[in-house]
Amino acid sequence: MLPVGGHDGATWPLTRDLALAAEREGLDSVWLADHLFYKPPDDGEVVGMNECWTLLSALAAVTERVEIAPLVLCASFRSPGMVAKAAAAIDEVSAGRFILGVGAGWHDPEYEAFGFPTDHKVSRFEEWVEIVARLVRGEEVTFEGQYHSVTDCVLTPAPQHRIPLLIASHKPRMHGLAARWGDAWNTAWYARPDDRFRERSAALDEALDAAGRDPASLERTVGIVVYDPDQGAKPEDDDGLAGPVEDVAAVLSEWAQLGFGHAIVLPQPMSVPSVERVAEAVRLSRG
Repeated sequence: MLPVGGHDGATWPLTRDLALAAEREGLDSVWLADHLFYKPPDDGEVVGMNECWTLLSALAAVTERVEIAPLVLCASFRSPGMVAKAAAAIDEVSAGRFILGVGAGWHDPEYEAFGFPTDHKVSRFEEWVEIVARLVRGEEVTFEGQYHSVTDCVLTPAPQHRIPLLIASHKPRMHGLAARWGDAWNTAWYARPDDRFRERSAALDEALDAAGRDPASLERTVGIVVYDPDQGAKPEDDDGLAGPVEDVAAVLSEWAQLGFGHAIVLPQPMSVPSVERVAEAVRLSRG
């Protein structure tokens, strides 16, 4: 995970430098959150953030090897046709390195401030993701829903590579949409596999079974939080890893043994040494 601004004081040069460090250190992918700002529930200080899609485009241009993705793009902020169109453009700029991570969104203060409807988020997402998936997979789409519509819509020029569609889900209805449309699934945030993870994973398996889909056809990804004690970072609760790099490597191996294709690390703090530490753990985990 790369910074998008906010309380960490991140600017574009830092985001760029961390992406380049990830590429240099042999990591596989870089990811950005998609928020307009964050307002704490206790009326604390608003955390400002840069717009995700703009940063993704910039990262596609300045990197050469790593995959690039949002974790995850908020469906409510952009129309489905325009998301598919923009995804095709980033596919071209990145030469096929783009993963389209999407979700239904959740933080109502952003919606209210920027004029987006807060109701029926999953129902809106259900229509939205069908349009996006069908467009990026090469269909000409006409769709008339309650919330979204397109008419004779097709991507021209078409994406030159298959754009993987990753869907983040926590509850049964969203699991069903991941099972129907996703190439990959994300669950986050964890330290080690716990009861919360096991419950969500079992519910996803049920959704895949209901959809008649081979579980092996959906890549599984997990978000984990890693703190670097050498930089003074430590978890407030049991929400992340804070031990030596060997412990981080062992946990990465544990997730891999559970069949997860990506462990998407949220490093604390977001710094070049944190990226280097994650890369060291990856090397250890791979033997």
